[in-house]
Amino acid sequence: MEKTDIKSMDYPELSAFLTGMGEKSFRAGQIYQWLHEKLAQSFSEMTNLSAALRERLNESCELTCLEPVEILTSRIDGTQKYLFRLADGNVIESVLMKYHHGNSVCISSQAGCRMGCRFCASTIGGLKRNLTPAELLEQVYQIRRLSGERVSNVVLMGTGEPLDNYENVKKFICMLSDERGQNISGRNITLSTCGIVPNIYRLAKEGLQITLALSLHASSQEKRRDLMPIANKYSLDQVMEACRSYYDLTGRRLTFEYSLVGGVNDTVRDAQELAGLVRGMNCHINLIPVNPIEERSYVQSDKKTILKFKNKLENYGINVTIRREMGRDVNGACGQLRRHYIEETKDTHSLQDTGQTGPICPKGTESEEEI
Repeated sequence: MEKTDIKSMDYPELSAFLTGMGEKSFRAGQIYQWLHEKLAQSFSEMTNLSAALRERLNESCELTCLEPVEILTSRIDGTQKYLFRLADGNVIESVLMKYHHGNSVCISSQAGCRMGCRFCASTIGGLKRNLTPAELLEQVYQIRRLSGERVSNVVLMGTGEPLDNYENVKKFICMLSDERGQNISGRNITLSTCGIVPNIYRLAKEGLQITLALSLHASSQEKRRDLMPIANKYSLDQVMEACRSYYDLTGRRLTFEYSLVGGVNDTVRDAQELAGLVRGMNCHINLIPVNPIEERSYVQSDKKTILKFKNKLENYGINVTIRREMGRDVNGACGQLRRHYIEETKDTHSLQDTGQTGPICPKGTESEEEI
């Protein structure tokens, strides 16, 4: 018998499920609290339930818990990168970033990605599958358990395209902000998309108070198409129109993510075109010095070029910041840790097939600290 994914149920679904089992309605509140506030990892921990009910739940339900595979701590800034194994053997990565205003967790929305952005390690190997609401929530919950830190902000900017996993991501946001659980305000949740236009319009109508961040990365259709295959399906004009519509419906200021790639999209002309693209919009531009990855030839713009680009935008009256690099010494680029782990594991299995042994830890992480 296939077990029910109980952690992926929102409160009304859990209540209906328990009523169908012949249980009283107040049990939903107890179990929901154990799952999403107390972060229980087994039904045996739910001590205010009868032993009989705990046994019934154990027999009929699965309780999703991610397995920590690797935890790397940056010696530069304390950023912690987590590699988690899913029940089916796939691996995903998440990040804890500590700021003076609170702790942010960056989570993955898919195992792998099919968007194909040229400078991103997440897409190498393609999409394996979507993550369930429980697997999305568990990334936040596991980081809370393992680090002992409170989480005040959550960003969907890890591996995968959130709007390519629309229903599960929407449910995750609603459950994460539920006052019966972690009660993280929608205003402290950011969803980053490469620009799936129909789902931007759809998201605008959901009534969520989240921040939408568009991965822009180019100021012209030609350059965006070279960097991001999604531009072949949805033009830059279509994406920008969807963003304007999103603001008109939600009143929420937009963020535009712009990865600066040396010699590709970091010229003065690029800055001028970008300023013209967002003119009149209530937005913030986040300049990201691209994190180089082994599999691609792209390099980071130098500091002088980055500052010149920022100053040019500011001269046009645009709100802009340069994102602080986090975790560069622990495979900081999206998908990098996961990719290295998969490759090293393949190499290890190959060595074991010939009777040899080899390292499992990712390249370039000789002195990581594990919590």
